[in-house]
Amino acid sequence: MTHLGYLVAGWGIALFVLGMYGYRIVRRGRLLAASVPEDQQRWLTSSGDDGSG
Repeated sequence: MTHLGYLVAGWGIALFVLGMYGYRIVRRGRLLAASVPEDQQRWLTSSGDDGSG
């Protein structure tokens, strides 16, 4: 068990950092998408999309 703690800590820190980075990217993208005027939004991010097809 000499190296197990280092392995777990290394993987844990790496996964945490990557997870936080992904969360921040998605959050920033959603904030920026909300600030785009409605007539310039892409069809995937338009607020009028109710998902009914």
